[in-house]
Amino acid sequence: MVSQGSSPSLLEALSSDFLACKICLEQLRVPKTLPCLHTYCQDCLAQLAEGGHLRCPECRESVPVPPAGVAAFKTNFFVNGLLDLVKARAGGDLRAGKPACALCPLMGGASAGGPATARCLDCADDLCQACADGHRCTRQTHSHRVVDLVGYRAGWYDEEARERQAAQCPQHPGEALRFLCQPCSQLLCRECRLDPHLDHPCLPLAEAVRARRPGLEELLAGVDSNLAELEATRLAEKEALARLREQAAKVVMQVEEAAEGVLRALLAQKQEVLGQLRAHVEAAEEAARERLGELEGREQVAREAAAFARRVLSLGREAEILSLEGAIAQRLRQLQGCPWVPGPAPCQLPQLELHPGLLDKNCHLLRLSFEEQQLLKDSRKDGARSPGGDAAQPQSRDGVQTPNQDRAQTPQEDEAQPLKAERAETPQEDGAKTPKEGRPQTPQEDGGTQAARGGRSNKKRKFKGRLKSVSREPSPAPGPNLEGSGLLPRPIFFCSFPTRMPGDKRAPRITGLCPFGSREILVADEQNRALKRFSLNGDYRGAVPVPEGCSPCSVAALQDAVAFSAAARLYLINHNGEVQWRRALSLCQASHAVAAMPSGDRVAVSVSGHVEVYNMEGSLATRFIPGGKANRGLRALVFLTTSPQGHFVGSDWQQNSLVVCDGLGQVVGEYRGPGLHGCQPGSVSVDKKGYIFLTLREVNKVVILDPKGALLGDFLTAYHGLEKPRVTTMVDGRYLVVSLSNGTIHVFRVRPLDS
Repeated sequence: MVSQGSSPSLLEALSSDFLACKICLEQLRVPKTLPCLHTYCQDCLAQLAEGGHLRCPECRESVPVPPAGVAAFKTNFFVNGLLDLVKARAGGDLRAGKPACALCPLMGGASAGGPATARCLDCADDLCQACADGHRCTRQTHSHRVVDLVGYRAGWYDEEARERQAAQCPQHPGEALRFLCQPCSQLLCRECRLDPHLDHPCLPLAEAVRARRPGLEELLAGVDSNLAELEATRLAEKEALARLREQAAKVVMQVEEAAEGVLRALLAQKQEVLGQLRAHVEAAEEAARERLGELEGREQVAREAAAFARRVLSLGREAEILSLEGAIAQRLRQLQGCPWVPGPAPCQLPQLELHPGLLDKNCHLLRLSFEEQQLLKDSRKDGARSPGGDAAQPQSRDGVQTPNQDRAQTPQEDEAQPLKAERAETPQEDGAKTPKEGRPQTPQEDGGTQAARGGRSNKKRKFKGRLKSVSREPSPAPGPNLEGSGLLPRPIFFCSFPTRMPGDKRAPRITGLCPFGSREILVADEQNRALKRFSLNGDYRGAVPVPEGCSPCSVAALQDAVAFSAAARLYLINHNGEVQWRRALSLCQASHAVAAMPSGDRVAVSVSGHVEVYNMEGSLATRFIPGGKANRGLRALVFLTTSPQGHFVGSDWQQNSLVVCDGLGQVVGEYRGPGLHGCQPGSVSVDKKGYIFLTLREVNKVVILDPKGALLGDFLTAYHGLEKPRVTTMVDGRYLVVSLSNGTIHVFRVRPLDS
């Protein structure tokens, strides 16, 4: 492409596709120029003309077709001249593979001339050496420029040939165009000038060009100026779009951090309030126990005295009654005279109140404001402005616009100010059920639930709650059993993309995922019998060929090779699909999980409750049963992966547990608790720090466990867009890739605690 303001060379015009028709992609034939200055073959334009109009294939501008047809469009003599030069360089009669002289047949009457060694640039004829010498000696041609034919064919004289080249008249073959008719703006040869342009003022072509060149150059300069402005505007648009995307990504991070920061603060307040509640209840219970002990003692003494008096009165004889009458009366009067508590001591009942802003539908804890970007041109005129200038809106350190301090706040804003903290997300009341599994209940939903319960709920308790100032430190998303386990790594959505390709005959069924090189994943599509390559951004990179008839199930990438299981076989192929080796596996297992070892030179596969490890040559390196031989027949690892620490992590469907074992098969951790929700454990992945990510397909969750298999909490839920997740993998130790049953893939960045 020629840069703006520079003149294109003749070599560039001849060697580029400038002389090719953009419609038929061949060399232009009868070139016709449209008003938009795009040139095509006359026959190609005739095929595009419909209804008196045609649309330029390049700029899509609609052009009316002249009444005489596409032949009436202007002939591009400039292109014709270049085509003539190209044809002259490549054409000519041949004798024994060499061009023939054009004058020898005219002089000697021979049917063909001798081999040409020179060319006359003025006559455009190839000449033999004798004719070339004679051409320089005649009166009419002694001033002609005769050059070496080899150098001419090599392009050494293209510029000079163009200067001496004359455009030919299309109406009078052999006549050169020499004049310009000024009233008609038409090029004329000597024959054309006689009639009907005899009385029209005409100019020689050189004089006409000198007269009209300044006007064209002025117009060209104006267009160049417009091009400069267009280019500057285009660059400004790109920069504005880049700033928009950058700011949008930043706001996404800020929204997540703010919402999770508020969740963290609310959870801290939850623990604080529950602690206060426990302390109050314990103190009240202690006081009540003391009172109850005293009351029970008094009650026991009174009952025993009353029972003794009744026995004496009912069973005693007169003398016996009278002998004891004084003691009984004294004791009964003593018991009646003791201070008596008429009722239970007053007890302060705990009540919970929520800030009214949480139940206000008009209270938006997260709010966006939009600021119009200044154009690049305006910023250059006005000079660079600092973000904190007088004209700029106040901003926080993260670039989020904050309200002016002097602006009056509305009652709703003032009411919600203690809990706003710039951006927030309200979790549900502790112990309340959410409308959807895994998604925090919003204040509106919580308020609606309480309203539906009616006055009965309000009689039982009121709601109290004040949000403290929220820390802006990024905090992980808490899981359901956060207490006692610390904060967790949290997901940040990265991208989502489908895996169905145009050549697929069926909907994808993803049964295996694995990292494949740098920021790339390999997808095992069992339904379409394909191993598809995708970048982490979702760009399709082609496929790794598989042996015919194979439906890959689980897959793992090794050093310059790919291992996958299909039916009851384990395959190792190179990136071109050539089979390196195959091994038969047990038929008693429906599918076999495959995982690459951290070293990348061995592959592990689950077979009938035990794990087999093969090297790159296909030899069995080791074999073990998780937990030892005592567990023979008690394990069934349906999903398998390895950790950077060299541990094996598998989903055991026989024990309905997640098991972690070392390289010798010794179990270092196992989880089968209520955090599985009664589901069969699904696909497993491990990040670079050893955290385990376990898929629970039935409840649309991915839970996180520590390196020894202790459950920490939820990592992904239906709130994150999970719908029937199938398999997962970890890329670069920090990107969790999750495939869904519909063939869609979600990518989440795992944000660690210290970031």
